[in-house]
Amino acid sequence: MEILYLMIICSVSLAVIFLIIFIIGAKKGQFEDDESPAVRILFDDEVKREKEIETPKNENE
Repeated sequence: MEILYLMIICSVSLAVIFLIIFIIGAKKGQFEDDESPAVRILFDDEVKREKEIETPKNENE
């Protein structure tokens, strides 16, 4: 029965630690921009193509 009390105390304290870390991250703006990283990968090829168009390769080299 004592181990049950120990497990409850450990799990509640671990949950409180994760909650504190989450609150600190939210206050610092960690979760503000959740749209652009997911969309950025979709436009990665277009950015590479634009760079190739701007700086064409020299065929003589």
